[in-house]
Amino acid sequence: QVQVMESGGGLVQLGGSLRLSCTAPTLNFDDYTMGWFRQGPGKEREGVSCIGWSGTSTYYEDSVKGRFTISSDKATNTLYLQMNNLKPEDTAMYYCAEDLGDRRCAVPTDFEYWGLGTQVTVTS
Repeated sequence: QVQVMESGGGLVQLGGSLRLSCTAPTLNFDDYTMGWFRQGPGKEREGVSCIGWSGTSTYYEDSVKGRFTISSDKATNTLYLQMNNLKPEDTAMYYCAEDLGDRRCAVPTDFEYWGLGTQVTVTS
């Protein structure tokens, strides 16, 4: 059973920063896609940023480009999302997800393994 666990959410003011972490110690694929997704109040879940297993292929949703940076540590199966210049519209539950192979970040249903989420709240 793959267990995906997020951490690092919190309450931050406009313009602040947070770093999310995700570990999946039981995930041991040689070829996988890892990503961050979010779901705000009354909104559908959307892909925020994803990274391929090699670390060279990345995707960012347009609204976070230039503010968020995704990275991964293959040795520890840990995924990070550095979020800078946060805005109130970034407020959401943030989820980490992973799956085998090349998955589409813009299509959350492509991913099978999900964490329970970590809340990010940005106040103005």
